[in-house]
Amino acid sequence: MFYQQFSATRRGARLARRLATHQLDVWGLPFGSAVSDAVALVVAELASNAVLHAHVPGRDFALRLERRTDALRVEVADARGDRCVTASPMAGDATTEHGRGLVIVEALASRWGITDRPGPGKVVWAEIDLR
Repeated sequence: MFYQQFSATRRGARLARRLATHQLDVWGLPFGSAVSDAVALVVAELASNAVLHAHVPGRDFALRLERRTDALRVEVADARGDRCVTASPMAGDATTEHGRGLVIVEALASRWGITDRPGPGKVVWAEIDLR
């Protein structure tokens, strides 16, 4: 298992993605492999959401990775407890640059969801099959 807290900044989100792919490489899932690329995108989207939409001043977000026999679980915990998160793209212009991150997560992950966490906040998680 890998666990790390990050500052709720864009730099923290980038670092989360980089450390996730590094950890996968340590676990034998090399950088540039299909699993590594999928996890990098999922971490990037979930961490970005934690920074841009769930930021609470003075609070960090956390990344947890767990390698299971059949899947890799990615969890991003933030300090904001609202759970109104969907994978539906934003309504409106198709050229909009924001609002489709969870659609990407849904496409790459075998399953994903939201759970409560101890204390304030929530955990958005995704599992990517290793088969």
